[in-house]
Amino acid sequence: DQLSLAGSLIASGREEQPQAAIIVVAEECEAAEMLALLQAGASDFITPPLKRADTLPRVWRLLEQARSKESLTQSLRERIGLKRLVGESAKFLDEIRKIPLAARSDGRVLISGETGTGKELCARAIHYLSPRAAGPFVPVNCGAIPVELVENEMFGHERGAFTGAASARPGLIEEAEGGTLFLDEIDCLPLLAQTKLLRFLQEKEYRRLGSTKTLRADVRVITASNVDLEEAVKRGKLRQDLYYRLNVVPVRLPPLRERREDIPLLAHYFMAQYAAEFDKLVTTLSAESIQKLVSYDWPGNVRELEHTIERAVLLSETPQIEGREIMLPGGALNLSDEESFRQAKARAVEQFERSYIQQLLLSHKGNISRAAQAARKNRRAFWQLIRKHRIDVEYFKSAASSDLSRTNPHTT
Repeated sequence: DQLSLAGSLIASGREEQPQAAIIVVAEECEAAEMLALLQAGASDFITPPLKRADTLPRVWRLLEQARSKESLTQSLRERIGLKRLVGESAKFLDEIRKIPLAARSDGRVLISGETGTGKELCARAIHYLSPRAAGPFVPVNCGAIPVELVENEMFGHERGAFTGAASARPGLIEEAEGGTLFLDEIDCLPLLAQTKLLRFLQEKEYRRLGSTKTLRADVRVITASNVDLEEAVKRGKLRQDLYYRLNVVPVRLPPLRERREDIPLLAHYFMAQYAAEFDKLVTTLSAESIQKLVSYDWPGNVRELEHTIERAVLLSETPQIEGREIMLPGGALNLSDEESFRQAKARAVEQFERSYIQQLLLSHKGNISRAAQAARKNRRAFWQLIRKHRIDVEYFKSAASSDLSRTNPHTT
């Protein structure tokens, strides 16, 4: 088909001239097809009609990038752009792999995910991996701007445009010239502002409030939302044509409860970060603290986990963060007054091991080999842990779509 032919031509061109910049021009292209073309080696993606104001800046950036591109520079960019997107779960990595591909072009990216999943971090990574990395990154929370001020903030105003406008002021689009404008909570944008944003996306043109002069801007727009935008379109809260214009490359960041295997990794990452920031000699987390973290549902996602670890580092008086220093809604573990430290520790380790193994088996649909690989243990040792805790693997094969925190797995 045409997609396969285009991919073959791009791959062939890359083999003959590895440094060449390849721009794909296509009338219509699904997000998956666009990503496939970028994977094949395309440098950018444009939909007709071709306009000088849109095409020439892209060609210029690609030429500049080709002149200065070095493997070391790209490696540094990737580390800067992706270093805070921590995780190894399949759901998370499937989405994160789109970032370097999306960064190559000016294709618009729509990032969805619950509050605290890292949407702005994702947008920053795309910016710093792109040819626009030297330009500004301007983040905007559309829900935090008063409705009557949205257009003024976005497009700016001229002197005398309204009462109190004593001087002209540029808008956020102008501030983002040559770089990236990140619009979070895009569903909160008023409908009139949506109409003007749509025109800007189509024509790269806008007007300041109180001005008759048309201005142009070379800005990439990335958007995000924590709600179902298709439902927002049905309710009339978001223009359908704007939604289609924004949703070129969709990235969905999974909530933390859907990637529990990443919780210990994230916890250690934040622990090291805040130990260095607060000059604390904190180097590890106890089994009890890990168990508490893995068992919690994290409605605030990664942001809530970060704040929890930050607080624990501040409260810790030893090199190890203990369970009592992990403060979560619902209280701490109930410890018996007569229970010794050794007994409490053994019980916490047992609880952690059982919970951790159950979650891995659920994530990998009962596949022991894959679960063992994710735990970085050999299959035999992992199987011995399953037998030790009398976990029924067949249960997870049949209940893989259920949330482990809401079930009571049978044991054998």
